[in-house]
Amino acid sequence: MNRRREWLDWETDGRNWPNRSASQFISTADYHWHVQIAGPQDAPMILMLHGTGAASHSWRQFLPRLSKRFRVVAPDLPCHGFTHPRGHADLSLPGMVQALSDLLATLHRGPAVIIGHSAGAAIAVTLAARQMTTLPRHVIGINGAYLPIRGNALFSPMAKALFANPFSASMFSLLSRVTPLGGNLLSATGSRIDEEGKAIYSMLLGSSGHVHGALGMMAAWDLTRFDATLRRLAFPMTLIAARDDPMVPPENSNHAAKLAEGSRLVSSANGGHLLHECQAERVVEWIDKAIGEQRPNGVDAA
Repeated sequence: MNRRREWLDWETDGRNWPNRSASQFISTADYHWHVQIAGPQDAPMILMLHGTGAASHSWRQFLPRLSKRFRVVAPDLPCHGFTHPRGHADLSLPGMVQALSDLLATLHRGPAVIIGHSAGAAIAVTLAARQMTTLPRHVIGINGAYLPIRGNALFSPMAKALFANPFSASMFSLLSRVTPLGGNLLSATGSRIDEEGKAIYSMLLGSSGHVHGALGMMAAWDLTRFDATLRRLAFPMTLIAARDDPMVPPENSNHAAKLAEGSRLVSSANGGHLLHECQAERVVEWIDKAIGEQRPNGVDAA
């Protein structure tokens, strides 16, 4: 990936970033990471992974709540937000997992709990399955994307073509700045988020580097063997799903719950794809309950 692409600048674009005092910049071999870290140093770690096209701001309401009892670590994923590549970026699922493993090694910590939203939930499961020597106590997925995208035979080549075209990301970011495109994309999530969140998504979509990162992630995404990962999980998992999510249908979580032994499904009647942003307090309560008790293969209606 070309480092000369338009990336967000922390000193200007990040001036009003949520929980800015928790932000740190950490370098590994392949990335210069933006990571938000808060909470007691000796507390168990919670790693929070956002979805495609988002950034650490997605957890803006979670961090102050969970950091009272946990050491919370919320990175911008590779080529998203303020995390920039230092060379070639592998944005596939294995590539993302390797990059996060490198970050955790640099932090000299392993997570007790991993929380992921959308594609971040698939990363969370794969990362946890890989961390065999330091298994997390719990993995929590929020509107997790565990199934191949519907129409993937058409979508994947299209995403690859857009990613390969050097003008696609720049054109998309320009359109998001001068047309209602960004607002339309947020409306398509089925969620009503706050004005702060809307402003940040608008800024992210205006960055061609960020857009190129999201396109690259979609182009490289392959979940054809993900069922096997779910079947061999050796840790408890909670799957939170909004029944009105138009982007990642709740069937994803239903499917994963059937395969993952010791899983628990929490079903919400509403909230849309960005459930954790528009109903943060409610979702944090479910997370606290999930971490505190286990009822394998159960279903809760919320």
